[in-house]
Amino acid sequence: MPYVNIKITRENVTPAHKAELIAGVTTLLQDVLGKNPNTTFVVIDEVDMEDWGIGGLPVPEYRKRSGQ
Repeated sequence: MPYVNIKITRENVTPAHKAELIAGVTTLLQDVLGKNPNTTFVVIDEVDMEDWGIGGLPVPEYRKRSGQ
């Protein structure tokens, strides 16, 4: 009974994007590990960008400095 937790920053993620992630991860687990899709759980957590850090900086500041 696999459980996958995907964490992404909260920005422009549609329900269709989430459905595609859930389907894709479920298929991957079935193809690679032979896991049953009916018992595979996928949870998507959206995190505010200021609550996510990279290289010691909140995401917005990191992106500013790296030109993203």
